[in-house]
Amino acid sequence: MPRDKQPISVLVVIYTSALDVLLLERADHPGYWQSVTGSRDGDETLLETAIREASEETGLVAAKFDLTDWRLQNVYEIYPHWRHRYPDGITQNTEHVFGLQLPQQMPIRISPREHLNYQWLPYQEAADKVFSPSNREAILQLPERIQHV
Repeated sequence: MPRDKQPISVLVVIYTSALDVLLLERADHPGYWQSVTGSRDGDETLLETAIREASEETGLVAAKFDLTDWRLQNVYEIYPHWRHRYPDGITQNTEHVFGLQLPQQMPIRISPREHLNYQWLPYQEAADKVFSPSNREAILQLPERIQHV
């Protein structure tokens, strides 16, 4: 397996105006729930990464909705069991947070290679369910970040 994953990623919190949040269950770690996340490919912009990851993981066309760069970065230690994906010596990742607001809950097409299931939850329940502290923090910011349209 190539060790060329970039330590630069996006977290895309997908939510509705009613503050329901989409969570995905990881295929490689059943019981681990998260928002859309993924590493940058090549020299794509962070916005391009967010659009691509949202499409790959949910089937949603992010450009049709309100996709916002929250200008929030989290630097965290890469879990040891995932470090084999990165070049030797890489132990930290910088995550860039985006929000994708939908008008209401929508059907999702998950990628079976990456995820087992999805669910929509009220934001506080979603924050309690995710395994990542930075994902939890982002979800808890939704009441301040929601765009009333």
